[in-house]
Amino acid sequence: KVSFEPQDRIFHGHGHTCQEIYKVRFGQFQRVPDCVIWPKSHEEVEVIVRLANEHDVVIIPFGGGTSVSGALECPANERRMIVSLDMHLMNKIKWVDRENMLVCMEAGIIGQDVKRRLEALGLTIGHEPDSLEFSSLGGWIATRASGMKRSVYGNIEDMLVRVKMVTGVGTIDRACDVPRLSIGPDVQQMVLGSEGALGVVTEAVLRMRELPQVTQYGSFIFPTFEMGVSFMHEVSRRRCTPASIRLVDNEQFQLGHSLKPQKKNPFAPIVDGFKKFYITKWHGFQPTDICVATMLFEGNKEEVAAHARRIAAIAQQFRGVDAGEENGYRGYFLTFMIAYLRDFGVRFSYMAESFETSVPWSNVLLLCEAVKRRVHASCKEAGIQTAPFVSCRVTQTYDTGACVYFYFGFSWKGIKDPVGTFTFIEDAARDEILALGGSLSHHHGVGKHRRKWLRGQVSDAGFEALRSVKAALTHAMSSATATSWARVATDPRRGLARRMRRGGCA
Repeated sequence: KVSFEPQDRIFHGHGHTCQEIYKVRFGQFQRVPDCVIWPKSHEEVEVIVRLANEHDVVIIPFGGGTSVSGALECPANERRMIVSLDMHLMNKIKWVDRENMLVCMEAGIIGQDVKRRLEALGLTIGHEPDSLEFSSLGGWIATRASGMKRSVYGNIEDMLVRVKMVTGVGTIDRACDVPRLSIGPDVQQMVLGSEGALGVVTEAVLRMRELPQVTQYGSFIFPTFEMGVSFMHEVSRRRCTPASIRLVDNEQFQLGHSLKPQKKNPFAPIVDGFKKFYITKWHGFQPTDICVATMLFEGNKEEVAAHARRIAAIAQQFRGVDAGEENGYRGYFLTFMIAYLRDFGVRFSYMAESFETSVPWSNVLLLCEAVKRRVHASCKEAGIQTAPFVSCRVTQTYDTGACVYFYFGFSWKGIKDPVGTFTFIEDAARDEILALGGSLSHHHGVGKHRRKWLRGQVSDAGFEALRSVKAALTHAMSSATATSWARVATDPRRGLARRMRRGGCA
């Protein structure tokens, strides 16, 4: 399937950053793909890539379209033909191996379909990113993604056994599906995080597990964010992290509380009043300081019960108060709502976004406080009249550190260039993160938004190594977001389409 329709081209010319959403609603894109192609098989992708190579055409792989790194935006100065390669039709589960607990899937399959289809078989891969309902398997691999339940199932690189990727010089694949091997540098690892710069991911083999017998949510309130971070660190240190555990600061707790639906029970206000009295008066917590940790336990009944008791004992060491299963459930699913809230806010001249990093435990608190201060100062410097919303949460945890998410937003009323202003503030926050030992990204990737910092993060030698690999696989160098091949042929759009149809890609 090939389309030159303007609507298809615009839809495939952007991702989900707030800058891109603003352009969709109020501005315009200087460049969009010249056409969109939907391959149906690995073999068709090979044909498309070969023809693109012959006719000097740029290919940008398109998975779920949920990129928050600017990866899908077309460079305004790109004079060659640009093709968006939409992988949605490659959405099959090719085989399931119960004996070895492996599953082979095409790269275009969407996260919620992976979850639904495998759960129908009593199985799971356990990968649940915030973008689960829209993001694709190929996108997970290309961005080196992480999910909410990584503590048990790992990140995408921990699940991946084998990946197949079409490049400008052929298909990268592996000869066997084994748990580990030692055959020199792992070429498969180059595919992870390659963000479409080296080729097109077409299928992958992943580890899977049986569905847990019991799923249970929980939550604890802590008097301060510092206490909450100490609790998270202790849980990680003792290596008893639940499937998911997240700590939200006071600002995000207040936001989540404001989104709770109103209860019809006439006694609900009385019950809520007692809860507030219990927390603020009995325990002495200040409403403006408290934070909440939400968690998800998985396993059999006995395992979950024992795990929950162990976490409760640790929470008590840091003055944690049990806040119940309902709040844990709401906290887990709040993250799925964030993007919808952001898009809703755009209608009311409110621009908001999230960004993330990973940082050693020793710098978690320092980084959270410093980045918030930097955002407030940058907003003031940019002439924003009203106070911005700035919050953070500690999400995925590791032995040596944690992933920290930041959310910030502001009203752009009276601001001449909302996109430029937002980028200025976000870049300032990123500079602060890097200065305090944080990573450029934990799982969102580099894309076009963060590429200016990449060389400094991987060293000159590392950056040149990446350039060399790309040059070897694609015959050309481009930014780390779009796989580039050479020049536009005469009458490129129709001519390339005709050749693809002759090559079996109708």
